Amino acid sequence: MKNLKWILVILGILGLISVRILEDRIFYDPFLNYFHEANKNLPFPDFEWGKLIFGYIFRFILNLLFSCVVIHFWFRNKQWTIQGAVLITIIFAITFPIYLYCIYDRFEIGYLFSFYMRRFVIQPLTLLLIIPMFYYRKQINK
Repeated sequence: MKNLKWILVILGILGLISVRILEDRIFYDPFLNYFHEANKNLPFPDFEWGKLIFGYIFRFILNLLFSCVVIHFWFRNKQWTIQGAVLITIIFAITFPIYLYCIYDRFEIGYLFSFYMRRFVIQPLTLLLIIPMFYYRKQINK
């Protein structure tokens, strides 16, 4: 049973990695190459707002699903899984509108600021904070 737990955690992590590897094929994001080049002088990409927002929300849902799999099977605590999902959603709800404003402002607010806001929107960075937090909580509860 313990082996199954770790297999499911690894599958969740592989799911997160797959979202990253397949990002250019399954998501509409004209800013992938823009930020990949790391050149502020590149022309601002043309994009469609609706497709862009839907693509980011779809990516968030996939990242949330795989993150919840990792949290749930790592700690085997349904309440913590729900708390993790809520925390991840709150972070997304805060950073996504800020990032959309950065796009609207054509990154005039700051290239690096926009770059890092984008990171919080498209990557499951919050998971890297949640796992140590829950691990610490588990150690205290022992």
